[in-house]
Amino acid sequence: MESLLLDAPFVCKSWYKASREPQCWEHLIFPPYIKPDDIWEEESPDRGFAERLAMRYQENLSVFAFVKFIVNHNCGNATIIKLPDGCPEEALEYMANECPKLKILDVGSYNISIHAIIPKFISEWKNLEMLKLGKYYLKEILPQIGLHCNNFIWLSAPYNYFHKDDASALVASLPKLEYLDLHGGGFEKEALLMILQGCKQLVHLDVRQCFGFDDDDAEILELASHIPVFMCEGSMVVPDIEPASLQDRRLDHELFCDKINHDDCVYDLNFDFDI
Repeated sequence: MESLLLDAPFVCKSWYKASREPQCWEHLIFPPYIKPDDIWEEESPDRGFAERLAMRYQENLSVFAFVKFIVNHNCGNATIIKLPDGCPEEALEYMANECPKLKILDVGSYNISIHAIIPKFISEWKNLEMLKLGKYYLKEILPQIGLHCNNFIWLSAPYNYFHKDDASALVASLPKLEYLDLHGGGFEKEALLMILQGCKQLVHLDVRQCFGFDDDDAEILELASHIPVFMCEGSMVVPDIEPASLQDRRLDHELFCDKINHDDCVYDLNFDFDI
């Protein structure tokens, strides 16, 4: 995106024309930060792009205006979108109206207000196949996917805590799910058992580094034996801490990180956009 915006158009007229082709803008991987003032670390790899944008657009730059500007380049052909941090609700609404061919959406972990309004826009993305979410509004989002997205096969929702009602919503809404990434989260053991028993078409399940079950649990391993790629390394029961208490501690940490602009709570979610 940086090269298409700030380099290629200024090489020559033919490069400028090529950089405006909608095919160049089908994959909209926004940087985490649009404004340099939002970046605390001086050595952040995102700072250079943000500073170059600020130099070109100066005080007129806003996250919504930038998102709208980029979306308009693709003429409705965007198939992959990764939202920037701090993405405003009106930007998601604009994408819902202008990107009907969307197949992959990465919402990000900390766009809390965005998670809240996703359910009302899912019906606009009938081709949606893959979604990466944070920790919010799963039970509201999943049924909408089940209703409107017949090609949906991949859900990434790491660092969540899954109760039985969460697992029930997942199984009821997405019984044909094939790829599921829940690494780094927590489970009531019964919730994981419900997922293993209910999502029978899974070919990839990542529950590494989770708490609430042991990675050598015989019952879980037996139920997961049909899944070609099942990863649970490093998962364990924490016997001295009740799961709900541990969840509260994790939530307190997340809320604290939200207050300090999320910079101390960044996870590598390993989401592959090259599929």
